[in-house]
Amino acid sequence: MPTVNKHDADFVLDIQDKPKFGAWVALSIQHLFAMFGSTVLVPILVGLDPGIALFSSGVGTLLHILITKRKIPAYMGSSFAFIIPMQALMKTAGYPAISQGIISVGLVYLIVALIVSRFGTGWIDRALPPIVVGPIVMTIGLSLASSAAKDATVNTQGHYDLKVLAVAMLTLLITIGFNMFLKGFWGEIAILLGIIVGYLIALFFGLVNLKPVMTAPWFRLPNFEIPFVNYQPKPYWGAMLMMAPIAFVTMTEHMGHIMVLNGLTKRNFFKDPGLHRTLTGDGMASIFAGLVGGPAITSYGENIGVMAINRIYSVYVLIGAAIFAVIFSFIGKLSALIQSIPGAVLGGISFLLFGVIAASGLRILIENQIDFNRRRNLMIASSVLIIGIGNVTLQLGSFQFTGVALATVIGIILNLVLPQQAASERPKESTAN
Repeated sequence: MPTVNKHDADFVLDIQDKPKFGAWVALSIQHLFAMFGSTVLVPILVGLDPGIALFSSGVGTLLHILITKRKIPAYMGSSFAFIIPMQALMKTAGYPAISQGIISVGLVYLIVALIVSRFGTGWIDRALPPIVVGPIVMTIGLSLASSAAKDATVNTQGHYDLKVLAVAMLTLLITIGFNMFLKGFWGEIAILLGIIVGYLIALFFGLVNLKPVMTAPWFRLPNFEIPFVNYQPKPYWGAMLMMAPIAFVTMTEHMGHIMVLNGLTKRNFFKDPGLHRTLTGDGMASIFAGLVGGPAITSYGENIGVMAINRIYSVYVLIGAAIFAVIFSFIGKLSALIQSIPGAVLGGISFLLFGVIAASGLRILIENQIDFNRRRNLMIASSVLIIGIGNVTLQLGSFQFTGVALATVIGIILNLVLPQQAASERPKESTAN
């Protein structure tokens, strides 16, 4: 991996830097809090055990870090892209079919990784120059804005609630204050402090339900669904054909996350450790999840947002978060306590996390001095932004190509087919008198 001069780089801890033990614990728990809500929400919507999702996300993250040679600080969590087919399969064939579908998703990743390792990644630089990467990264953050806004305004009954908005905005303002005015270690865990203070405010406003925390057992064994132990597997071809193609959607989003990390850490992870390794890590995480009873796994924007804010890219902090996720999956009260964090608090924090990702895309455009007086650049950026942020979806049967993925494909196509200059920008030919 290329070395980065600490005097020139914009980071607090680089990828291979190890924090002191106390800071390590706090920074890892901060990452755990950031991803927890979304990771356990997917199994709740599908009807799976949230403890399994937490367990598989922790182990999946460790697998990804191991396969990528500890060079990429990425956290793997439950993917939302597979909710609809998993819900449909749960009502019919049950988890055995979902399991095979998730494993097939992982196999698609491995096949693509094998192709990439054979033919290289030179095509990435041609297909994804800064004019395409910048808007895509912006889209990744901005497309999540509606989700954050919903958490920050809607109560558990699905109605607009002024108290929810008040807690969200207070959480946002307090977290901004922590980021701006705290120094040293306390400034590095500003997001964690913001969540804690936001939780206390939500408790004061009566938005926290502590009953599940009080009734939860201290120790609970996740409800593992292991082939040849819980059920006798048989082929579910329909489930595999339904879920496997969606791997290309999450694959595109995963590449977008790698682009963000490239920009933050001043590396090119597509070349070192290589796209084939990061795809293999993502695929193996999903295969493991399918074998133990969890949902499909993919990289998480929330954790990238944390790194963008505190500028701590240490892979060891992500390893700590993954270990805590595995431990917490067996401790019922701790899982219930984190799960009791209301949407208002998460919404307030998400305004920052998702906004910083979008700002990272803007920084890519500025640093590469993209000229928007050129119509080519304007056409590419505008198309990517509106398709992605508007979440324009291509639906073909059970196959769904969501906004970010579709915007990425459109951006790549436009970059490859559009001429460098529009007709009106070309110099006029001189005519002889």
